[in-house]
Amino acid sequence: MLNGTADAQTANALGLVLRHLADSGYRFMTPTPLTHQRVLAHRGHQLGTTLRDIFGWSMPFTLASCETITRELLAAMRGAGVLHTRSELLQSTIRVSSLGDDLLMHSAFPTTQDDAVFFGPDTYRFARFVQQGVAHVQAKSSQPLRVLDVGCGSGAGGLAAARALAKLQQPAPLEVWMNDINPVALQMTAVNAACAGIAVKPALGNALRAVKGDFDLIISNPPYLEDAAQRAYRHGGTGLGRALSVRIAKEALGRLLPGGRLLLYTGVAMVGGVDAFLTDMAPLLSNGRFDWSYSEIDPDVFGEELDQPTYAHVDRIAAVGLTVTQVSAKAGAV
Repeated sequence: MLNGTADAQTANALGLVLRHLADSGYRFMTPTPLTHQRVLAHRGHQLGTTLRDIFGWSMPFTLASCETITRELLAAMRGAGVLHTRSELLQSTIRVSSLGDDLLMHSAFPTTQDDAVFFGPDTYRFARFVQQGVAHVQAKSSQPLRVLDVGCGSGAGGLAAARALAKLQQPAPLEVWMNDINPVALQMTAVNAACAGIAVKPALGNALRAVKGDFDLIISNPPYLEDAAQRAYRHGGTGLGRALSVRIAKEALGRLLPGGRLLLYTGVAMVGGVDAFLTDMAPLLSNGRFDWSYSEIDPDVFGEELDQPTYAHVDRIAAVGLTVTQVSAKAGAV
């Protein structure tokens, strides 16, 4: 199982897993945890028979049940420490999902570990939001265009931004920073980026405090649920999970280069029709330094959370996108 001390040999083995799957034509669109649970329930105690069963649906398998898995792939999984063995049953401790033409590894289902790396429909929404939002990011000189993905997880957002910026034929090279408080996430991001052919710089630590300097583009999809177990990939802090999003947005506003852009995707618990995240952010954006827009990307996500006592008074949880462009010089820290 991946941990915070993975070495170059482990990373190479993980890369071999991804490349093998890519060469096989593997594709998998990861659903919500609830849908994943339902699919597995329908299948009962079946064993995995395909690579999608193993690396998508996280099903156990045996060498007899899955004839499509090769010795080379099994050796790479063992070398990477991502093959769990129980008697004759084998199971992958990673999942692999499609994002455009790329394959990205993340944690196997169910994501119950404290250091789990999440990927799901929210990831796809975030990637689309980023792809649409980079259209107006412009390099101002021959210096590298600095990009930062705060709380990168699998690296999906940063890689989506790099792909989209490359299509704009920016004259300046990209300098893509990937930040996360979870070392396992940075390990996975490094392998995912290497297999995508995109150079990235890791930054382990607490959000923007882990990096120096200002950026042309800052993107983030922070955890935004109030999680009783306070798992890092889910728990967004107080205020029904919005505290972390507010803090990251506030810090990011003070770290934008002239003309720089913030793209923040998050979720908001709506109570009595009021969007408390927007209420918190509006004063920070009203000083004339920023052009900004805000929209609901999906009005109803993670509806199952409303069964939790914490959310008993909540109308719904909406996925929202905040786009901010700095249009005047900074007058000091936000």
